Amino acid sequence: MIVWVNGTFGAGKTSTARELQELLPDSTVFDPETVAVYLRRVLGEEPFASVSDFQDLPAWRSLVPDVAAALLAQQPGALIVPMTLLRQDYRDEIFGALAARRIPVHHLLLQAEETILRKRIEGDEVERQSRQWRLDHIEDYRQARAWLEQDAATVDTTELTPRQAAERIQELVRSGAARCRIVEQVAGSRDTVAAAVLFFDDRGRVLLVDPVYKPGWEFPGGVVEEGESPRDAAVREVAEELGLAVPATRLRLLLTDWEPHRGPRSGGLRLVFDGGTLSAEQREQLALPEDELRGWRFMDREEWTALLPENKRDRLDAALRCRRECRVGYLEAGEPTAAG
Repeated sequence: MIVWVNGTFGAGKTSTARELQELLPDSTVFDPETVAVYLRRVLGEEPFASVSDFQDLPAWRSLVPDVAAALLAQQPGALIVPMTLLRQDYRDEIFGALAARRIPVHHLLLQAEETILRKRIEGDEVERQSRQWRLDHIEDYRQARAWLEQDAATVDTTELTPRQAAERIQELVRSGAARCRIVEQVAGSRDTVAAAVLFFDDRGRVLLVDPVYKPGWEFPGGVVEEGESPRDAAVREVAEELGLAVPATRLRLLLTDWEPHRGPRSGGLRLVFDGGTLSAEQREQLALPEDELRGWRFMDREEWTALLPENKRDRLDAALRCRRECRVGYLEAGEPTAAG
């Protein structure tokens, strides 16, 4: 398992992690900043000059779960990770990758009053530039606290010693209160068939969902299981993800898109169905699985264009065009063909 000790600078992550290592048998402390040091050595300064934080580098976010998994395979006990993680989409990417490897993550948030944080940072023996950079991140932490406190078990370190904070974390880990509930989205190497369903409100906005196991927003739907038809899979996924019982006869195919293999996730055929307009009563009945989806929202074009990755933007744009024109489309890698 992984015990991720989160919190802004001055919260006591490093000192608490050292104490926690003594309390958890055979545990190892892994500082992901060492991955950034390695990347700087390999890639040079240029990639780092283009970002304000090394966490903005996709290579860092990809390597951290890989290194953590390798360390867990090598060492017998838990892996303690003292690392500030303030962006929710980065949390989703990293924790989702760990869940895909079936590695349980216990997420702890060390918290202290802002006056205490500033006092600790200003008293730290680091160069002035680094000290100011840490102070500037207090505002980022303030903005992230809402989602952090919902996602992590909070330990207030204002009046605790590092040992006391570590003992509190040990209790939370033992009880399971800090474990992140993330559905295991195991990445496969083979191509898959997936079915998505588009629902709309009376203003024509499309419904999208926010998964907890990967960054960004998504269409309701999922992978077609063995022996299952794509439309039956769409019905099942809508029931599981949204709590809606939609008759298969209501779903109309809008688009088929062949997606090439990208990174660790498989490619394959992506089918998009039209689920129609949801009534006010149906919208009130929406119920999401908390270990899989964080929220839902109806979005207009400006919103979904900003939140979806390019391949899904192209797919949704093409599906909406097919809906307007009452036809079925076909894409390959998001691009229309002569038949689509």
